[in-house]
Amino acid sequence: MRLITSLLAAAATATAAPAIAQEAVETIGKPAPKGLGFQPAATELARDIQWLDNLLLWIITLITLFVVGLVAIVIIRHNRKANPTPATFTHNTGIEIAWTIIPIFILVIIGAFSLPVLFKQQEIPAGEVHIKVTGYQWYWGYEYTDHDFAFDQYMIGQPATLDEDARPADADVSAYVLDDAMRAKLIDAGYNDDEFLLATDTQVVVPVNKIVVMDVTGADVIHSWTIPAFGVKQDAVPGRIAQLWFKAEKEGIYFGQCSELCGKDHAYMPITVKVVSEEAYQEWLKGAIEEYAGDMTTLPGYQVAAAN
Repeated sequence: MRLITSLLAAAATATAAPAIAQEAVETIGKPAPKGLGFQPAATELARDIQWLDNLLLWIITLITLFVVGLVAIVIIRHNRKANPTPATFTHNTGIEIAWTIIPIFILVIIGAFSLPVLFKQQEIPAGEVHIKVTGYQWYWGYEYTDHDFAFDQYMIGQPATLDEDARPADADVSAYVLDDAMRAKLIDAGYNDDEFLLATDTQVVVPVNKIVVMDVTGADVIHSWTIPAFGVKQDAVPGRIAQLWFKAEKEGIYFGQCSELCGKDHAYMPITVKVVSEEAYQEWLKGAIEEYAGDMTTLPGYQVAAAN
């Protein structure tokens, strides 16, 4: 399967992938120049994580200001000049009780708000779309298990995406180098040149407002599949299958990258997910099943159409 899908992915670079990428869909989930905050949240999970982060930021800011204030008081009021005779007491029962109870109270508050967010991520709901994700050195493999087809996903600019027979201009493209030839290749695939290192030759396509469950594993070393705008991140460990889920609420193209150091080309292992309408997803699904030799009988309405 791995060899077959690798050949299919290379062939699809100049055909199906550009058609998918060039559709007028907003690019949402990618880094912004001089950006400081999170990417726009596209799922409930991401909103929960960002809200929790803001809560923790307020808590730690107040604690930091309180500690800085105490240090300032000590510096100003208890330096040698202001207080030449130091105190001789060794402890204060009230303060010791306070600095034990107050941190416990703060930790209880943090736990009360963070554990529901964690449980929501880890309690996998019944999926409406199921995809198996496999991390390789250094690309991703995807299997739509509901429809029995699979394909691989390479960063545009990796050697596997350079095919002079399908695209003669690839003869001028240097792998991993952003020059004019690479910019032209990105544009031909429907991407902007500022999406170099993010753009891929194929895209994971999922329908909007549908629960997607992913089984994540690794084929060689540990990788990590993540889409920041979805609020999901799961290590891909060889020999184990872990799960993640998300429900994207806005159509668009979202980017992620392998988030576990996995070898020399770790930096060249991006992830592209395209969220589309249900109608567009069904249309893409038909083409993908035909291209990757999937199971046509799994398409909605197939039995009815076949009977007619």
